[in-house]
Amino acid sequence: MDNMTKDYKESLIAMRRHLHQYPETAHQEEKTAQYLLDFLGQFNPDNLISGIGGHGIAAIYNGKNKGPAVLIRCELDGLPIKEDSRLEHRSVYENKGHLCGHDGHMTMVAGLAPLLSVSRPQSGSVILLFQPAEETGEGADRVLSDEKFGHIQPDYVFALHNLPGFPESAVITRNGVFASASKGLIIELEGASSHAGHPEGGNNPAVAAAQLVQSMLTIPQKHLSMHDAALITPIHMRVGQPAFGTSPGDGVVMFTIRAHSNASLETMEKEILHQVKHIARAHNLSYRFRWIEPFEAVVNDPGCVEVIEKCAADLELEVIHKEIPFPWSEDFGVFTNKYKGALFGMGAGEKTPQLHNENYDFPDQLLEKGTMMFYRIIDALLNTDSKK
Repeated sequence: MDNMTKDYKESLIAMRRHLHQYPETAHQEEKTAQYLLDFLGQFNPDNLISGIGGHGIAAIYNGKNKGPAVLIRCELDGLPIKEDSRLEHRSVYENKGHLCGHDGHMTMVAGLAPLLSVSRPQSGSVILLFQPAEETGEGADRVLSDEKFGHIQPDYVFALHNLPGFPESAVITRNGVFASASKGLIIELEGASSHAGHPEGGNNPAVAAAQLVQSMLTIPQKHLSMHDAALITPIHMRVGQPAFGTSPGDGVVMFTIRAHSNASLETMEKEILHQVKHIARAHNLSYRFRWIEPFEAVVNDPGCVEVIEKCAADLELEVIHKEIPFPWSEDFGVFTNKYKGALFGMGAGEKTPQLHNENYDFPDQLLEKGTMMFYRIIDALLNTDSKK
């Protein structure tokens, strides 16, 4: 199975480029899901389930004997970002793009179907999961909450993410926390507008908004110890409207908060709400706040990391051990919080544009290596009929 045919490799590239051309954002992945359903149906899964947690799909291949269930997961959704490239397979949509590599991740997981169709595991089962709405942090929880998923119940869960800035095809691993927990925060302030010549006649929230930014930036330093790495980033601020004759009466401040652990994130949440109440009351303002796009920390099981590293060595891929967790977030943490599993990285090249960059394009040369990494993991845990 290690020696893929030329036609098979070319089919992976063709699939990846098709998916790249037609990205769909979170909760809108209907056509993407149908394309994958049509493909997967050709390779005789024992069960093909659609509509999980939205547009999610699970293709299940059962072994000959009882054993554990291994889930391999990828993401369906693209980003609401304009792609700026001259590629023949660039996005056909003005403000949508597969600029995070989910097109490549889907192709790797779908590429397992033709292999599993002729080489079922000796025991247990393989679940190929295509998850919706990863980019908004909602998809994993919706999948796990869906009664359709309740009948699946994996024993192990694995996923990968391509990582620009690392050597091409290198496998990046870490025991424990791999990717950080994060949340978005929207704080709305309301006072009273007035004429700009008589600001004393109203209640302008501008000073309070500025104080919120200053206060938030000190929270990680004041309330967490050195080993509890955390970050609060102001991402948007608006006070009133661009009308020079009006002293504004409303404002919005938005932050992203992130930490290496769920516990540290919770500590910051409590202090943030304390600061919002204190500052709003000091300025006699009413306030509302909303938490959005929650991501749990991805915590890797050491035994699963060991399997990943052994499989990478078998494929003669470089293994890089990450010393500290990544600051970005991935909703695969919902899976690793419930099941044994691990998320690992695959280097996309040191000069490849960063994820979410308007010029990013998933490197096709990773498709074969990523697919074989997953296949080796399955083989290691379930003993497929593959010839070594």
